[in-house]
Amino acid sequence: MLFPIFWMARTSFMTNLEINTYPPALFPKKWLFENYPEAMKTFKFLLYLKNTLSIVIPAIVGVIATACFAAYAFARLEFKFKNLWFSLVIGSMLMPGAITIIPIFIMWSKLGFTNSYVPLVVPAFLGGGAFNIFLIRQFMMTIPKELDEAATIDGAGHLQIIFRILLPLLKPVLISVGLFTFILYWNDLLGPVIYVNDQDKQTISQGLATFKGGFGTNWKSLMAASCLASVPAVVLYLFGQKYFIEGIVLTGLKS
Repeated sequence: MLFPIFWMARTSFMTNLEINTYPPALFPKKWLFENYPEAMKTFKFLLYLKNTLSIVIPAIVGVIATACFAAYAFARLEFKFKNLWFSLVIGSMLMPGAITIIPIFIMWSKLGFTNSYVPLVVPAFLGGGAFNIFLIRQFMMTIPKELDEAATIDGAGHLQIIFRILLPLLKPVLISVGLFTFILYWNDLLGPVIYVNDQDKQTISQGLATFKGGFGTNWKSLMAASCLASVPAVVLYLFGQKYFIEGIVLTGLKS
């Protein structure tokens, strides 16, 4: 699993001639660090990074907030047809996303929000996604309800229970959801291609695709740009891996 990452990194420090030699060398004879400044002359990494974070950060906030509220309703509240509604939420994951692309695009186009980040960010605030709701709900069900009942006796409402009692205990699964959301939006190419037209608004995945189209045979620059695009995601995972693993392991212990 790690070998392709190593191969990408070692290729980014080679010359194009050395990359195409056979048999291939495991390490470059000379480490060409200048490949990165050369790639950044065309691959506007800092601009793409800023544009991508303008989408990713609000999306993470929206997904975590709305998925947490929805999960609380399914895990803690009692209302009519709760199991049916939860089944419909889970069942929505079976719907291929491709079939909704055209009607959703037409809707945003008529609202005048094409060539903007609005169609990419706003959906994150409309539920948070069925998988994220399920993940948080399953984790929340491992937390004893007695904590909620004790808080209710003390006069706490639903919002106080969520923010003062559950959220600190939900940190591992919320970090997991945040990481999933980050990777989803960081790697998303289809959404930006559909809604973003201006080059100055392109995300890092769009910039990488454009770079590949213009420098398809310049492997050293292409691999350097790919490494730059991968670094933020790798760094974020390294910082959050402890909570990520804990959030996944503890989810589903109680159904």
